[in-house]
Amino acid sequence: MQKVYIFRACKCNKNRINSGQESSQYTHNIIVCIELVVTKRMTQTGRKFETTHPWITFEVDLRSANPELWMMLGECQSKCEHLAKYPLRPDIAAEIHKVYMAKGVLATTAIEGNTLSEKEVREILDGTLKLPPSREYLEQEVTNIIDECNRILAQVKRRDELALSTDRVMEMNKTILNNLKLAEGVNSGEIRSHDVVVAIYKGAPAEDCKYLLDRLCEWLNDKEYFGTTTDARAMVNGILKAVLAHLYLAWIHPFGDGNGRTARLMEFQILISSRVPSPAAQLLSNHYYETRQEYYRQLHLASQTKNIIPFVVYAVQGFLDGLKSQLEVVKKQVLEVVWQNYVTDQFLDKTKASDLRRRDLIEDLSRIEPEAIPYQQLPLISPRVAKNYAKKTMRTLIRDVEELHRMKLLQFDKGLIRARKEEILAFLPTQASLQEKIEQTITKRRKTNNAEAKNETVA
Repeated sequence: MQKVYIFRACKCNKNRINSGQESSQYTHNIIVCIELVVTKRMTQTGRKFETTHPWITFEVDLRSANPELWMMLGECQSKCEHLAKYPLRPDIAAEIHKVYMAKGVLATTAIEGNTLSEKEVREILDGTLKLPPSREYLEQEVTNIIDECNRILAQVKRRDELALSTDRVMEMNKTILNNLKLAEGVNSGEIRSHDVVVAIYKGAPAEDCKYLLDRLCEWLNDKEYFGTTTDARAMVNGILKAVLAHLYLAWIHPFGDGNGRTARLMEFQILISSRVPSPAAQLLSNHYYETRQEYYRQLHLASQTKNIIPFVVYAVQGFLDGLKSQLEVVKKQVLEVVWQNYVTDQFLDKTKASDLRRRDLIEDLSRIEPEAIPYQQLPLISPRVAKNYAKKTMRTLIRDVEELHRMKLLQFDKGLIRARKEEILAFLPTQASLQEKIEQTITKRRKTNNAEAKNETVA
């Protein structure tokens, strides 16, 4: 079949076909004729899926998408770039990576019925989980996903090519189903030879699955359609590409088992190869799991209406929300490090026993949860603080607290005492709150309206 590219954008707002040459070489009428001929060639392949699954077209028209989608995609790219540039200590960065790996792996297996908890998944990552024989298969499901994620991350570190191919997708599925008991007729890493029905959705005809998977990978690797990983818009294109890869693999359902997990790993690989930070690359799986009823509803609607835009908006909104939450976690870690360094600097030239005691008190008060506690609990916040005040009077504790308050390291808050961490936020630029901005805008408009009304009266 002749290779063609279908673009849904041109100045006259009609479909345009580019078959390897500049469209400017043709008049609009000729372009329309080419479109009709090429479309006929593409659709008349005589394959069964064209009748049973007409929504599988390997085309996407985003002209009708709300501008809000593009704003969200731009914000996603901005937040990913901020996330990648945050300075973190190696131990903290490794911990955040583990936390979101555990969340992502849990999500992609739990949505398929795995009942392990996030704590148990974390123990698998740490190599400390011990399960009874009756639950070992649950651990195997999780281990398989972890192995594939680690393989993808290792390839990125080696700067290996991460292009998708049918063989690569089949390899993912083989890893996902490794050492698991499978239903009769299901073989890991092999395209199914029988029809499948999942809930109310019937997968593409078995005889077309290999062809469709080949077409999907060819489409996703098309640099004229999705750009390259070095483009300025690589991250935005990568997010769209990842969501579409997930959607189309779910539609095709090429394997006897593990299709959902394979789709989410394809998504993960595409995001990673598009320079999305590794913790963020797990966020779409988290979103699908946390909103799984809506996830299945959106999948169903996309095929029924032949309109993929609502699914894309649903996925991108969830990805953006996850990024916002993740940035808050990372920001908190960064501020903790800055705060600890600030406290250390305040006691840099203070070497008396009382100074060291006060430093220990504020450092340990900064680490406790909840952050604010009653006055009488101060000596109990840590073993070293308890030791420091074991032979001291309450008067000594009061003096230390008053001195820390004078140094602006400690704050009294509604009868409770806490570390005054907001002191380091004074270094950040002051910005008006959204409510303040709204009120300022309303006031400005009122003044303008009043002035206009006054001028009309005078006239």
